[in-house]
Amino acid sequence: MKAGIVGLPNVGKSTLFNALTRSRKAEAANYPFCTIDPNVGVVLVPDERMYVLQKIAKTSVVIPAAIEFVDIAGLVAGASKGEGLGNQFLANIREVDAIVEVVRCFEDPDVVHTMGSVDPVRDIEVITTELVLADLDAVQKRIDKSQKKAKSGDKDAQAEMALLEKLLPHLNSGKTANVLEVSDDERKLMRLFQLLTAKPVLFACNVAESDLATAEQNPFVRKVADYVAHHHDAAYVPISARIEAELIDLQPEEAKEFLKDLGVDDSGVSALIRASYALLGLETYFTAGEKEVRAWTIHVGTKAPQAAGVIHTDFEKGFIKAEVVSYSDLTTLGSIAAAREAGKYRLEGKEYVFQDGDVAVFRFAN
Repeated sequence: MKAGIVGLPNVGKSTLFNALTRSRKAEAANYPFCTIDPNVGVVLVPDERMYVLQKIAKTSVVIPAAIEFVDIAGLVAGASKGEGLGNQFLANIREVDAIVEVVRCFEDPDVVHTMGSVDPVRDIEVITTELVLADLDAVQKRIDKSQKKAKSGDKDAQAEMALLEKLLPHLNSGKTANVLEVSDDERKLMRLFQLLTAKPVLFACNVAESDLATAEQNPFVRKVADYVAHHHDAAYVPISARIEAELIDLQPEEAKEFLKDLGVDDSGVSALIRASYALLGLETYFTAGEKEVRAWTIHVGTKAPQAAGVIHTDFEKGFIKAEVVSYSDLTTLGSIAAAREAGKYRLEGKEYVFQDGDVAVFRFAN
């Protein structure tokens, strides 16, 4: 699963990408379009539960979950008509599963803002407008293509036309596809349209180093919070990309001290990665033994055989049962044996829906 980092030029996208990936893969410079080809990085998902399980399992090997981030070129007004790197930007964003939109929430005369002033809500609306315009174009083309089939009585085409005719006025009013009220069947159908504004969105509010400890009081962050609450099915996370970039070269203990001096306990990057993971509709289950503790990524609502299939397709094909204990029960009781004795260690069948934090062993036929 991929999350695309988007935003206007010079808002801190590449700096944030470098911080997320703990690398210096992306060029970060004080001019528009310093990113042209997207940078891609695999990012480990921070999860303290793994280290608690490590002690219970008495193992030295811990393998976290991971997601992919893509640093996409900056977008400008008119991108839907090909301005700047618009066509390339829109093609790249179409390939990701969720959007992390970086919005500038700091003043700095030395860092050029392409629109002349800092106004995060205006910046969000510029990008939203371009994505909506691109979706309107895609919907109109799809209508033109489906009309004949629908008129001839093709039921699939008729269902598609009904949804497209709901989408057209909705997008024309400036609203994004992800806030249109649709049925489950319509939601599945809409995925086939690959609409940009149907993707879930997380806003990364990039604040100054001095504002990180009190980011929620930052007037720009407050504007984003209010805007998100009223206009988007979205979330926001304050972060200082510059601080995070400085942490890249520090050892974990040094990084903790550095953050402590700034009045914060946790890295904004950790919160952003976790929020992006949730944004993608993902959750984690664990396997834990003497060999390793490992986090496995599944979609929310995944049933036991498909959860087993994440480890190996043979596990899904030959699935018999899943031995499951919840993280909270296991850590409270302290061992698999104690969990079994307390009746918290369960055998689950094919219809069991895995929960975030489940610790599992699978029985399967070869």
